[in-house]
Amino acid sequence: MKLSPTASAINREVLRLALPSILAGITIPLVGMADTAIAGRLGSAAHIGAISLGSTMFDWLYWNMSFLRMGTAGISAQAYGRGDFRKAVSTFMQGMLVALSIALVILLFQRPYARLFFLISPTSAEIQSLALTYFYIRVWAAPAALSLFTVRGWFFGMQNSIGPMLIDIIVNVVNIAASFLFALQMDMGVAGIALGTVLAQYTGLLSGLFLLWLYFRKYRSWLDWKDILVKEDLKRFFSINANLFLRSICMLLIYSGFTMLASRLGDMPLAVSSIMMKLLLLYSYFIDGFAYAGEALTGRYIGEKNEGSFKLCIRILFAWCLIIGILSTIAYFVGDEWLLGIMTSVESVKAACRPYLPWLYVMPFISCIAFTWDGIYIGATASRAIRNGMFFAVAAFYLSYFLLKPWLGFQALWIAYAAHLVARSLAMTLYAPRHIYSRV
Repeated sequence: MKLSPTASAINREVLRLALPSILAGITIPLVGMADTAIAGRLGSAAHIGAISLGSTMFDWLYWNMSFLRMGTAGISAQAYGRGDFRKAVSTFMQGMLVALSIALVILLFQRPYARLFFLISPTSAEIQSLALTYFYIRVWAAPAALSLFTVRGWFFGMQNSIGPMLIDIIVNVVNIAASFLFALQMDMGVAGIALGTVLAQYTGLLSGLFLLWLYFRKYRSWLDWKDILVKEDLKRFFSINANLFLRSICMLLIYSGFTMLASRLGDMPLAVSSIMMKLLLLYSYFIDGFAYAGEALTGRYIGEKNEGSFKLCIRILFAWCLIIGILSTIAYFVGDEWLLGIMTSVESVKAACRPYLPWLYVMPFISCIAFTWDGIYIGATASRAIRNGMFFAVAAFYLSYFLLKPWLGFQALWIAYAAHLVARSLAMTLYAPRHIYSRV
């Protein structure tokens, strides 16, 4: 069906914002693959385990800090739509202040955190020693890593996805090159991989600040340090971000819980779940691009009080989400064996994965609605509703698993994962009339 001129214009805006995000997202797995490949050339399996465990330590820290990106994107997108660039600039500065404050706390409490981590996740003395070497070097990238959450969010809020794409590409390329140089060419081992990441994060931050000046230097006249401390603005900023932080905690409970529950079922279920989740990540990079576009555009149209464009944008986003969901299902169905071959050459592991491949086929279609609503809710700064939806999702996940596990075993874990996505989708769909459509 031919799009109307207005719909065509909005569709172009969606693609303008989504495609660079997709291109940047595709580069992300290369870093993990490169780190693993470099660690695999350091002499023992312990190096690979140490990098994996060290990376998990940062996943636990940084996963919950994604609210810095989401909150900054939603608030600044609405300010952009209103033409309130003073508010947009002060939102960026508030985000940077919070990011640097959290980074300072991480640096101060790095050793207690590391001790707690290994109490929860004990491992061999060799792997622990190597992982701590990695952690205590890479942790000094925290100020840059957390600041980049805010930088990326502000770019999206200001309707620019080229900046985040360039930052991600620069970070990932420098990370791979520097880690290879330090770890292998300079014989620094695990410490070299960590140092490469530190260099990449600070290079990314400097690049981001340069791109901010390049794209948005005309807004520097709106910078007023007193605006950062306006009580009402700070209260709203922290309220939105507190809800998004709780939402991130819920996500961590589900995704970490999935891995931990799989590990309790045995080594083979853990291997199967790891492979399947990595394959599902390939699809998520595509749908996330449209979710980011949803953050930017829905926030902008709310700021503009443009009800027609707002509703039309939501319809276009869901059209794309369904297209991606269907195409991903087809791609997984056609290429399942080829993808398994990329992930493992062990025939017994491939055989163990095959009974669960139907979940790979249906999961994109099940999840695309929830992921798209995420972007829309973030743009609308409907943080309380998205938080409450995640509460239902956590309950659906754990109730489904523990009720079905006695009869279905490992299959119950996949049903639980699907149940949390259905719960998220239903909750946000039911909340939408009150928390989304009423905002314009």
